[in-house]
Amino acid sequence: MSSPSPELPHIATFHTHYGALCFQRRLAGLGERAVLAPVPRKLSVSCGTCVRFSAPFQTGWADEDLEAVYAQEGTDYRLLFQTEEE
Repeated sequence: MSSPSPELPHIATFHTHYGALCFQRRLAGLGERAVLAPVPRKLSVSCGTCVRFSAPFQTGWADEDLEAVYAQEGTDYRLLFQTEEE
């Protein structure tokens, strides 16, 4: 089980590991703190890798590999953004 991370309260999930890696690098390039991590069990989806980050999510960061973005609130997660299903 993933413990709460108040310094990295946002979690982005992806369709592919490559998508997660690209997102993490993009945020790091913008000077934002972002780390690759396993997806918490409560959110267990897709590729199994997520990016935890501190900056407020901006929809301009979304691409075709992004699945969803959540805010961690204690041991729960609130959906902030989800890509549309085709």
